[in-house]
Amino acid sequence: MIPSRFALILLTFVALSACGGNKPKPNQVFLMPAPGIYEEGQIDPFIDNDPISKGVQPGVLYATDRAVAEQDNSKYDYYSHERGGVLRLGEAYTRHGVDEGITWEEARKITLLKNRTENYPLEVTGIDDFGVLQSTIPPFDGDTERSDAASDRFREEIRERLARSESKHVYIYVHGYKVNFENPVLVASELWHFLGYNGAFIAYSWPTKFSIWAYVADLENAINSARNLRTLILDIAEIPEVGKIHVIGYSAGTRLVSRMLADLGMYGYRLSKEDIDARVKLGNVILIGSDVDRSIMGGYLLDGALRIPEALTIYQSQDDGALNMSRKIFRLERSGQMVIDGPLSPEEEKFFADHPHLWLIDVTNAEGGTDHGGHSYFRTSPWVSSDILMTLMYSLSPEDRGLVKYEDFPVWDFPEDYVPRLRSALAEVNPALGEAIREYEASLEAAEGEKDEESQ
Repeated sequence: MIPSRFALILLTFVALSACGGNKPKPNQVFLMPAPGIYEEGQIDPFIDNDPISKGVQPGVLYATDRAVAEQDNSKYDYYSHERGGVLRLGEAYTRHGVDEGITWEEARKITLLKNRTENYPLEVTGIDDFGVLQSTIPPFDGDTERSDAASDRFREEIRERLARSESKHVYIYVHGYKVNFENPVLVASELWHFLGYNGAFIAYSWPTKFSIWAYVADLENAINSARNLRTLILDIAEIPEVGKIHVIGYSAGTRLVSRMLADLGMYGYRLSKEDIDARVKLGNVILIGSDVDRSIMGGYLLDGALRIPEALTIYQSQDDGALNMSRKIFRLERSGQMVIDGPLSPEEEKFFADHPHLWLIDVTNAEGGTDHGGHSYFRTSPWVSSDILMTLMYSLSPEDRGLVKYEDFPVWDFPEDYVPRLRSALAEVNPALGEAIREYEASLEAAEGEKDEESQ
């Protein structure tokens, strides 16, 4: 018989890595459901954009501190699960698992469907490794060539994407536990797709092992990668064309994102907020399914983490199965669970009053928010994905994007009419989109009127 504590650990590892149901191959992901704002393809939030010039879809940029895969190792195509010691930069090329003869417009219509009848796998077809970011080479490493060539080319690729984009923002996605190199590239690819290929999107792939037995080692790898993520952000911030840098951290990946924030907070301790914004350019930082010890997260906030970004959003859930089991094992509350569950103390009230851009959002009531164990809701819930994408695109506050605040404590919730509320919010900030939304809502009213007439 398996000891109960061992069984809990095993179940936690499985839950943290599971995506439920029919799983794709290790080097694939199934295309996520379309965000709710698209309304089965009837509304395009980026209607006034021209994201892909002349039909050319660029590859996804990536940064990884994984080791380069050995040529005779058939287990990995590009990078392994081992630490590489340095940060490598490059571009990855992806393909949607649809018929080769399908047109781009047909593929676009498929991706916008809320309820698809089949899965569509995404896969990486190749990479272009630019080389090593020089500032991440350890001082006693005499084997790695020191050159600015990789950084220069990476910066140029970012500039090219920003030049053909309405948005001048850079987005970085940091993955969770037990995935290979390809996973964050593919998730970043689909998030960028639903952003209308605006801005520049970067997949950050840290060396998590593709094994349920390596969780403890992964936690150390996450902390080790925090410096490289920080270095990457500071390097990108030096590009004059970059407006803001937004970071999305998921699950175990929130460990290195939150540590990065704390490190930058101490880095900027003697700097004014204006100097920090100019040097770091960090916009929205979003933590999803955060498996960070709540006390550790609190320490990071005290160390100045909240001084660095324009806003820190922590999505939380009452029914995140993976985090619930993680809490039982470590006997410590996780940041991705509900932090506030009642009236605030005077000290807590003051803290939230002093930090109005710390946003806690409960996904429990969001459509699809508890599907597949409730841990991967940023991809399974059309409401949560809409909220994240609209935050990245427009930097709206929770209230301004249709969420409602709990009566007694500072946590935001998804109301039953969330999608119509979000439509109304977008119509205010995007006049071109507003016209399309009004036409769509008029068609809904007309259809409802016809139903009423038929029923009489």
